[in-house]
Amino acid sequence: MTLLYKGKTKDVYDHTENHVRLQFKDDVTGEDGVFDPGANTVGATIEGVGKSGLRVTTYFFELLEEYGIPTHFVSSSLDDRTMIVKKADMFGKGLEVICRYRAVGSFYRRYGAYCKEGELLPAISEVTIKDDERNDPPISKETLIALNIITESVYEKMIDLTKKVTAVVHEACLKHGLELYDIKLEFGLDQETGELMLIDEISGGNMRLYADGKYIEPLELESYLFN
Repeated sequence: MTLLYKGKTKDVYDHTENHVRLQFKDDVTGEDGVFDPGANTVGATIEGVGKSGLRVTTYFFELLEEYGIPTHFVSSSLDDRTMIVKKADMFGKGLEVICRYRAVGSFYRRYGAYCKEGELLPAISEVTIKDDERNDPPISKETLIALNIITESVYEKMIDLTKKVTAVVHEACLKHGLELYDIKLEFGLDQETGELMLIDEISGGNMRLYADGKYIEPLELESYLFN
């Protein structure tokens, strides 16, 4: 199959007229070997994280479907670490939304003068543009609209969908003894219908989780959910 895009944690291949195939890799984002879901570089390679991430992603996408939340998920195959998804139109070169329940990671590094590390946050959503050369800078709603990257109405829908997705994931994690600190999500428009939908993945590689105050490594999430 034709390689369309080589990403940090997944490669994208053409599949059919309306679908593409995602190949999950054993890489996670971070800096200097330390995992950070808000980072824009590969920070570590962890054997098995690709298959684990796909299994967890499948679980959460199927759960979101039960709640009527639109995603690009079609099917997955754990044996070859691939997922078939709907083709999506991006906003510009891509946007990421990080929803935060705790002041940790890059949020605390930026705003530590105004909060305590680990302080509770009211599901704050921050939008960044995907741009490795400029370190994925945060961008305001007003700037996104002014640069014709997204319309105001779609922006509001994206933030609303972010909070709904994060609430479902948060509640599911709590049932397994885990607390979600933050999560990084991506959205796009279904090329067939124009509907806003969740894309990319939902796994330990793009969220920060703790159990009884102990940080949970990305590869550990699978054991909490399925054992």
